[in-house]
Amino acid sequence: MSGYPPEITERFHGTPEQLAAGVVGEVPRRWQAIVVEEYDPAWAGRFDDARAALVEAVDVVEIEHVGSTAVPGLAAKPVIDIDLTVADSADEAGYVPALLRLGYRLVLREPWWHGHRMLVSAEDDVHLHIWPPGVPEPVRHRLFRDWLRTHPDDLELYAQAKRQLARDTVERPGDYSLAKNDVIDAIFAKIFAAGPG
Repeated sequence: MSGYPPEITERFHGTPEQLAAGVVGEVPRRWQAIVVEEYDPAWAGRFDDARAALVEAVDVVEIEHVGSTAVPGLAAKPVIDIDLTVADSADEAGYVPALLRLGYRLVLREPWWHGHRMLVSAEDDVHLHIWPPGVPEPVRHRLFRDWLRTHPDDLELYAQAKRQLARDTVERPGDYSLAKNDVIDAIFAKIFAAGPG
């Protein structure tokens, strides 16, 4: 038994149809070609800069650098993923206008996935994931990030899988994220088996 509640251990796997249905804006150009680069220490500073602007602009409940760029040494797409928790992600009027003024644009609205919204920066190099409080996905993001930071074998496993999948999906870049589910699930199995703390 993992010690984690089911809402944490049961990952949501969206279908391509669900992903397509959630698109509300122009698809970021970086989604049209997957480029995995070696880790760049400047990614941490890019998050710090984005964070400073975000906490000035909106009422932030919580903000975290997640995804591969948040893991030192991990190859990644050069896109900063940020989980931003607000009081109510469905209340877009409460945060979207302020984010638009910062140059972000809304590209995904996925109420079926824990109220998720996603905006991207003007350069398409920041993915801003908006969540309401208390949902499991940001918790999973932090668990995965923190595990990879302390388990170099799994970091390398994930890096190799990402490089291979970027090559395998070069003709279908939209398949890249879903194609990572097998390796992500295998790493989560280790995380959940190890339990909290």
